[in-house]
Amino acid sequence: MDQKNIGVNLRRIREAKGLSQAQVADSAGISRVAYRNIENGISTPKVSTLQNIASGVGVKLQDLFVPIRTLNKVRFRALKRMNSRDNILNEVAQWLDDYNYLENLLNDREDYLFHDLANKLSLMHDRTDRAKYAAEQARELFGLKVKEPIRDIAGLLDSSGIKVYPLSLASDGFFGLSVSEEDGGPAIIVNVWERISVERWIFSAAHELGHLLLHFDAYDVGLSAEEPDQEAEANVFASHFLMPDAAFESEWADAYGLPFINRVLKVKRIFQVSYKTVLYRLSESLGKSIWGKFQHAYKLKTGKTLSITEEPEALSPDKFQQTPEVLRSLEPDSLSSSHFVEDRLSRLVRKAIERDEITMSRGAEILRLDLEAMREIVSSWV
Repeated sequence: MDQKNIGVNLRRIREAKGLSQAQVADSAGISRVAYRNIENGISTPKVSTLQNIASGVGVKLQDLFVPIRTLNKVRFRALKRMNSRDNILNEVAQWLDDYNYLENLLNDREDYLFHDLANKLSLMHDRTDRAKYAAEQARELFGLKVKEPIRDIAGLLDSSGIKVYPLSLASDGFFGLSVSEEDGGPAIIVNVWERISVERWIFSAAHELGHLLLHFDAYDVGLSAEEPDQEAEANVFASHFLMPDAAFESEWADAYGLPFINRVLKVKRIFQVSYKTVLYRLSESLGKSIWGKFQHAYKLKTGKTLSITEEPEALSPDKFQQTPEVLRSLEPDSLSSSHFVEDRLSRLVRKAIERDEITMSRGAEILRLDLEAMREIVSSWV
């Protein structure tokens, strides 16, 4: 009996059905602490206990023993040590397996667009020039016009053969990770926790795309510390991918008459990026003093000093328990969650259900939804 597999499967099934640990424990007739120890792999349960748990969550006993594939070719770096790292990797592995299963079942797979570009980039050595060139070439392969803002980055990635998984994790030290093609990808996973702005979600997706193109030979699950040079290069890529030179310079020039803060926020709105991304880009030509200039202008306007972790026009801490849409307004003139929506997997699930290839319950599991939410989605299909 593999306790780790049982725990991972229990967590996945429980969360997909929208149940708390206490609810599952009650349905199985055990204490919450006993259930928690089983899910965390601390204790070895009796088969009869597992049968009760499986019955309580509405699955077959064998569903709890499904082996979890180990990911190896992963780029998963974080600002701080993460106790949930293994759980995230297990969840991503299950998600990738479900995704690839549907693609094979329906014979519906998008070709990866960037093989040749990634190989070409591996022969270049100047990091800054390479990152900017990669951004320019990626936009061209996506069919984006020179001055065209990116309105649907998840859709773009989907169309290029890159799987996108919006994963919500309560952490401000983890923004995203990526999986290489060798391990069932290429895939980009973005932390869409409600206290992280949508602008940051979009930047994280672009940042991980940069890693896939520029550092595909550095995907190793055993490495967890950030590599400063590679992170900086991925940041340059993301900045120029989201705001190409000609477009950025044009929009920045058009806002010439506005006060500095208003000017930054206007450009931010046009390109759907964080105000920090705009400042980062300005610092390339105007120097790092631009950060201090923004701080000074902010203080003149508001009478307050802006700390590193604050966002201009942010909500006060007592508003943190409100709805996700309010929390996202921590970013000035925040985007809504509709600006980061992954829909290809949903399309595959719909196709498979309509063809009677999978059940509605299996579709709900793949989309990480409870059955009631899946029923509502199915009833809304037109």
